[in-house]
Amino acid sequence: MAQITVNGNNQEVTLPLTLDQLITLNQVANPEMVSVQINDNFIEREKFGSTQIYDGDIIDFLYFMGGGR
Repeated sequence: MAQITVNGNNQEVTLPLTLDQLITLNQVANPEMVSVQINDNFIEREKFGSTQIYDGDIIDFLYFMGGGR
């Protein structure tokens, strides 16, 4: 088991694990609209399936919203 941090919350996961799998595991709403940072580095959407998660990683799922006045 590995310890990671997802959106500020500690999470225990089994490795190997890809970013795509982590998105599914966390039931991310609108995964096609999410941007992801791992250890402060943005990951390109095309690389979600090949990006491996490692013990100690800090992952943030980010949504950019427009609008307002």
